[in-house]
Amino acid sequence: MSEITIKVVDWEEYPVIEIIRRRVFQDEQKVEVELDFDGKDKFCPQLIAYLDNAVVGTARIRYLDHKTAKIERLAVLSYARGNGIGKKIMQKALEVIASENISEVTINAQEYIKGLHQQLGFEQVGDVFQEAGIPHVKMVKRVRS
Repeated sequence: MSEITIKVVDWEEYPVIEIIRRRVFQDEQKVEVELDFDGKDKFCPQLIAYLDNAVVGTARIRYLDHKTAKIERLAVLSYARGNGIGKKIMQKALEVIASENISEVTINAQEYIKGLHQQLGFEQVGDVFQEAGIPHVKMVKRVRS
């Protein structure tokens, strides 16, 4: 059985994060580089996923204010999908956020994967919208009252 490990790292320490995001967002989904690499990464905790010691996924946490965090840039390499890696990354991100005094977590989820986020307690807010030419939904999870 494969082993999945998720670590929290700094942007500068892991240039492989950029490689994963380029493969998933630019190469596969045709997202413009400027939309993905927005200059905010160095200020965000980064998560990196390993599948049997190979780096296969990533996401970042951006704190919007003292009560709200946003999980962004969730990406898993195509060959590693279907192993629960995206869910594990999200669970780790929620653990990290829970250690802060945050009351709400938000995501802009690609519509086709909103079911994953619903399993983790996120609820859709509003209608489907286009982001980088891809259908998305805003989803929110209350983590403290």
